[in-house]
Amino acid sequence: MRSWLSAFTTRGTSFLAAGAAAALAGLFLNERDLVSVGIVLLVLPLFSALAAGRARYRLSCVRSITPPRVAAGQTATVRLRLENISRLPTGLLLAEDEVPYALGTRPRYVLNGIERGGSRELSYPLRSDVRGKFLVGPLEIRIADAFGLVELGRSFSSSTSFVVTPKVVPLPRAVVSGSWLGDGEGRARSAATAGEDDVVPRAYRDGDELRRVHWRSTARYGELMVRREEQQWRNRVLLLLDTRRAAYAVSAAASIGIHLAHEGLEGQLITDTGALTASGAFEDVLLNSLAVIKQSRSRDITPGLASIRGTSGLIVAVTGRLSAGSARQLAASRRDGGPAIAVLLAVSTWAGSAQEPRAPAARGGDSVPAETDEAAAILRAAGWRVACVDASTPLAAAWQQLAMLPAIQPMPAAPIPGPVATPGAVG
Repeated sequence: MRSWLSAFTTRGTSFLAAGAAAALAGLFLNERDLVSVGIVLLVLPLFSALAAGRARYRLSCVRSITPPRVAAGQTATVRLRLENISRLPTGLLLAEDEVPYALGTRPRYVLNGIERGGSRELSYPLRSDVRGKFLVGPLEIRIADAFGLVELGRSFSSSTSFVVTPKVVPLPRAVVSGSWLGDGEGRARSAATAGEDDVVPRAYRDGDELRRVHWRSTARYGELMVRREEQQWRNRVLLLLDTRRAAYAVSAAASIGIHLAHEGLEGQLITDTGALTASGAFEDVLLNSLAVIKQSRSRDITPGLASIRGTSGLIVAVTGRLSAGSARQLAASRRDGGPAIAVLLAVSTWAGSAQEPRAPAARGGDSVPAETDEAAAILRAAGWRVACVDASTPLAAAWQQLAMLPAIQPMPAAPIPGPVATPGAVG
């Protein structure tokens, strides 16, 4: 009964109640005119419901979101095209698009009607301050009669994905220079120590440096060949993100990853729980993954470090509080003296804030919290470039400070110590 009455508006329900009351009163008082009025009041909303229900409207809906992926705090535009593909013009239509609560209130529209073969264009803004992947839709249509007595709901089945990524801040280009990616003499000497038998050559391409030519393979194949492993070194980044509680810096990882992607590097996102695998361009995989990534319950970053060992490329680690043991393990993941960057967050500077760090930043002064000192010293001793950062200044300042540090010299990876105590949970 309740679902049947839900089709009637407040006006329709009032007509039914008034009609029933008038008819009963007329019968009790033996007033035929009052009974007639009551019957009319009862029949009118029932007839309207029957007419609205038998209306064979055929509507199509196409939704587009531009752009389909935005950073938190930015605005996208949703466009709806509603078309009447039936042979009859529609009556009054009430349209409401389903929107997740995090994206705001549901937009509602009143359409006086759509002629046969006609269409209507609707649009509304979409904005979120929290990252995530959301479904927008489906569109719900309520068909109303001319008297406003009945509303019948119909819903489309299609919905559209909308991705909100962490905020990305622009970073200076001075950090990732040629000396970082294997162009310097030190890297050339380090590669030479690997021996000729370890080289996997490939054909020379325009832009390759002549000092990368592998002469033994060139003589063998009769064409210029270069060292493949050096190219892999140059063009690959391993981005390690610490997602443990109170070590959360998704915005910083997104900013660094996008910056390196724009520098032409391919890469892989690795968290403290292990490597994330997905197909597609590095920039797209990174943003889509960071949009939905959650805090982990891991107590250390050992699983993530296992994904780094045995691979080549620029290592960039964005971590929270590290114990001495974890710092030594991270230092040991650096292979063959390759380039490595560590951004150590002083998580205590965000204490008391319910928000995750939007963009961690380097200390502008001289009093970086001591929680990062021990780990920083261990990593620097192993040849890493390290920025100890807190909540006081923009991330770009930390990145710029890394550029002013002395160049990394080729050196063997730090040895992994003996038994290492499992660090406690961060935070």
